[in-house]
Amino acid sequence: MSAEVQESGKKGKGSKQKKMTVRVDFTPMVDMNMLLITFFMLCTTLSKPQTMEISMPSNDKNITEEQQSKVKASQAITLLLAGGDKLYYYEGEPNYKDYTSLKETSYQADGLRSILLKKNSAAVREVNELKKRKADLRISEEDYTKKLSEIKRGKGTPTVIIKATDDSSYKNLIDALDEMQICNIGKYVITDIADADQFLIKNYDTKGDLSKDIAE
Repeated sequence: MSAEVQESGKKGKGSKQKKMTVRVDFTPMVDMNMLLITFFMLCTTLSKPQTMEISMPSNDKNITEEQQSKVKASQAITLLLAGGDKLYYYEGEPNYKDYTSLKETSYQADGLRSILLKKNSAAVREVNELKKRKADLRISEEDYTKKLSEIKRGKGTPTVIIKATDDSSYKNLIDALDEMQICNIGKYVITDIADADQFLIKNYDTKGDLSKDIAE
């Protein structure tokens, strides 16, 4: 980059005024900008998109029933995502004849997260120990990923079935899936909600309203 100073002016009778003109050449700056752009492109790590693995139910009815039969009732928990940010759940096989088998919780840390952490406590402890080993560089990244998957899908870990009503929001589903990652749940599926589940929710809300009216 260079600068030139030119002096110009009119000299008249009794006039001492002079005009200074400064001209700066920015042409070399173009090359410098290109070098800087190239430097940052080569040295900057591109952000990697974060992905979430989701197990979806098969379209094959026979396979779906076979998979579901392998899930022990004591290890299964079903989440029902309803409108108004309401969240219901039941453990094991549903009792569609008794609406009180349905329980209500929330998307807060003391709600769904607390329930899942309690159900998956053994796997959570193993994952924490595994993360410590990785932090101490006692295990490679490849071994860590492989072992983490084995722990999440290991024997005795819960299976979460997520069902959303038409009234639930996209945010509700994302919040539920976030809790799967936070609580190290490795076995979960998203499936259509059954009419019987809708019946449970309807009766739960109706009976709850009636109980409030009676109490008042």
